[in-house]
Amino acid sequence: MCCEDITKLKVDAIVNAANTTLLGGGGVDGAIHNAAGPKLLEECRTLNGCNTGNPELLSNSYRNSLDFIKSHKINSIAFPSISTGVYNYPFEKAANVALSTLQTWVQRNEDSVSGIHVYFCTFQKAHMAIYDKLVPKYFEISN
Repeated sequence: MCCEDITKLKVDAIVNAANTTLLGGGGVDGAIHNAAGPKLLEECRTLNGCNTGNPELLSNSYRNSLDFIKSHKINSIAFPSISTGVYNYPFEKAANVALSTLQTWVQRNEDSVSGIHVYFCTFQKAHMAIYDKLVPKYFEISN
């Protein structure tokens, strides 16, 4: 987990917390589009948007991203707090969906996910405190 600008992380993939059009906007979506440049917008235009809303769709966004990095042999991925910005999904509920989805995905793929690093990134320290509280609920942490 991290508390900084997701576009500055040294990771192989960044998931965008985009609006339904995927064509850029404010917040994390705008920052990612600005950092990536015009080719991201060009690619996003081919995707025909995405649905947002309930816990199942939110979980699917995490699971699909994790499946993608596994199938493409990508070693690290950073997730923003998907749906918690302009869509006002309650942060703690969203963090539970993210961590629960990751936990289930790791359990289902435990034979092939060694070496994959997953980061949850937010720029708010209060949100990091929520992740710090929730992570032990889903994962055994060793020092």
